[in-house]
Amino acid sequence: MKTLLLYPQFPQSFWSYDRAMEMAGLKAAIPPLGIITVAALLPEDWEVRFYDRNVSLETEADWEWCDLVIISAMLVQKPDFHALIQKAVRLGKKLAVGGPYPTSVPQDAQASGADYLILDEGEMTVPLFLEAIAQGQTQGIFRSAEKPDVTQSPMPRFDLLKRDAYFMMAIQFSRGCPFNCEFCDIISLYGRKPRTKEPSQTLAELQFLYDLGWRGSLFIVDDNFIGNQRNVKRFLRELIPWMQQHNYPFTFMTEASVNLAEDDELLELMVEAGFYAVFLGIETPDQDSLVVTRKMQNTRNPLVEACRKINEAGLLIYAGFILGFDGERSGAGERIQAFVEQTSIPQPMLGILQALPNTALWNRLQEEQRLIEGVGVTATGDQNTLMNFVPTRPIAEIAREYVEGFWKLYEPANYLRRCFQQCLNIVPPARGKQTMQVPLSRQLRLVAQLIWHQGLRRPEIREQFWGQLWTVLLKKPQVLNMYLSLCAVGEHFWEYRVLARERITQQLGYDPLEVSVLSKLEPTLVKNI
Repeated sequence: MKTLLLYPQFPQSFWSYDRAMEMAGLKAAIPPLGIITVAALLPEDWEVRFYDRNVSLETEADWEWCDLVIISAMLVQKPDFHALIQKAVRLGKKLAVGGPYPTSVPQDAQASGADYLILDEGEMTVPLFLEAIAQGQTQGIFRSAEKPDVTQSPMPRFDLLKRDAYFMMAIQFSRGCPFNCEFCDIISLYGRKPRTKEPSQTLAELQFLYDLGWRGSLFIVDDNFIGNQRNVKRFLRELIPWMQQHNYPFTFMTEASVNLAEDDELLELMVEAGFYAVFLGIETPDQDSLVVTRKMQNTRNPLVEACRKINEAGLLIYAGFILGFDGERSGAGERIQAFVEQTSIPQPMLGILQALPNTALWNRLQEEQRLIEGVGVTATGDQNTLMNFVPTRPIAEIAREYVEGFWKLYEPANYLRRCFQQCLNIVPPARGKQTMQVPLSRQLRLVAQLIWHQGLRRPEIREQFWGQLWTVLLKKPQVLNMYLSLCAVGEHFWEYRVLARERITQQLGYDPLEVSVLSKLEPTLVKNI
């Protein structure tokens, strides 16, 4: 079977890092781990061609060559996903789809014309699909309520990737999360019982990447890396000697819950293993909103203190924040801004709450008849889209706080100051091996671009750039790569904040920042808008 595997394009988004990737001569931040794992589940005698359309596009000859097209997608990739389905239909190609988006909203893929829907987790449903193909079935929906044992998951086909086009490589150690956050679709997709691979299995994946020649940063894509703390410690205790024996070829980042700060041993093991950063779902500093959304793990200890402890252990913090929770008080955006400034988190992912299909939030809002008709099933997955439900405070107020917050947080001088302060806050390990790594072949180009754009071309930050750079060089040269990489990503966010403002303006029909300024001068006029 001649099979064409496609991964759709992402629109410009918070995590796309477009300008930074361009400056470094790269195409994408991380590879699509899901579809290259599916590739490993296909029969060995099948011929496979794979394209991550964020890196390179397939050709018309590829479409002519194939007997079957397989597409995997997340919700945010919706536009290109449907365009590819429609092309396959026009060309008369058999088409199978899977991934988080079709799993959550299978009716969308069906309506577009997909022949086979391989839903849920591929280890369970790809074999069902292959059996149907062997029996000559021309369509089908393949689902499984049972969760696979990920110790039986195959080695992803890392060999299919154009590895030099990515900022990072990616692996997965676990699936699932033990917590019960109302808005999160991870537990509906992967369950609340974290399932982990064996340490030897994950080390084999790292060895394969090492043998393929990869050196540099690596993202462990688990939605909560520390969901099963006993097993993750087992893995880390075996990872540390492997890293030592291989002279620390990789540095790691991952996602974790804030209770990471409560486990000194786990923090120590992560840093010793080569972790340099962690993404935390902080969501909001408002305790009442955390309770409403069932994020109780964030209420046990002061969040500012948790961030300080994680920094002092040696880890850079990325974090997510959300506006629009039920019962949220006015000024939530300003309180998030104050929290970010207090903790010096460089890249706060500020978003507006959306009810994702099949989440507890979705189900509750559906019962309360608060999902907006025609919008509920078409949530975009993008952070700068207005909510798809009726909130408990005015949408205009939430939109204003979002745009105002994003605009101020990513003002160039503010952003660079936080990058600088976060790097100073981090206490790197004595061995000096743990830091963000740009692929060696791209480092000189990135530094040259950075000096041009921030050290010479932008007068408003020129002096700040050089002053902070020299301080990092003198006081903490171990974090220089990390600091320069964060500065480079600023070029993306300074463009993206304009785009985010334009998207919200288009949805509202007016610019919330202009109205915010106007309200201070003509409150009666603004009240009538």
